[in-house]
Amino acid sequence: MSKTLTLRIEDDLYNLFKLAAEGERRSISNYIEFAALAHTLGEVNVSDEEMEEIKPHFSGIRKGLADVKKGRYSIVQ
Repeated sequence: MSKTLTLRIEDDLYNLFKLAAEGERRSISNYIEFAALAHTLGEVNVSDEEMEEIKPHFSGIRKGLADVKKGRYSIVQ
């Protein structure tokens, strides 16, 4: 069940939220909910360009994770 929350903010901040919400075609309420949830969960948004830059490293990361699962690692101090 959804809850209603009253939030008092300065006009400048309201206008910033309004502009951001319009840019994402969201209501202000939905934008603030989305932004708060994304921040709380530590969501990372990566652009398509950034994703293309890191894709070549996926296979190495997967191999490293597989090695860890099989116990093939050592801790270096």
